Amino acid sequence: MQPIISGKVIRGDAYGRKLGFPTVNLDTKISDFVSGVYVGKGIINKKIYRAGIVISDIGKIEAHLLGYRGDAYGKIVTLEIKKFIRKYINFETEEELINQIKKDIKLC
Repeated sequence: MQPIISGKVIRGDAYGRKLGFPTVNLDTKISDFVSGVYVGKGIINKKIYRAGIVISDIGKIEAHLLGYRGDAYGKIVTLEIKKFIRKYINFETEEELINQIKKDIKLC
């Protein structure tokens, strides 16, 4: 069985949207995972999406749901973590970050 995390979608800083990869930010934090990027799936409104899931070094959880285009604020999202891709790192430039996100999404 894969680890499952559920939480209500809250407003984040909209940085993912600015970069072209909007995310849902969950109102829950976890501490028993290595911070990093994971492949998984997300369920919202009883519909399943492939997902790139990020767990920050402080346990903040956000996910880019591939193909989701709705307003998720206040809704419950369930994330199933399937595979660790890479450690959580800071990038020198937005261009480097965008290029890495594109690579990560291909793995999803």
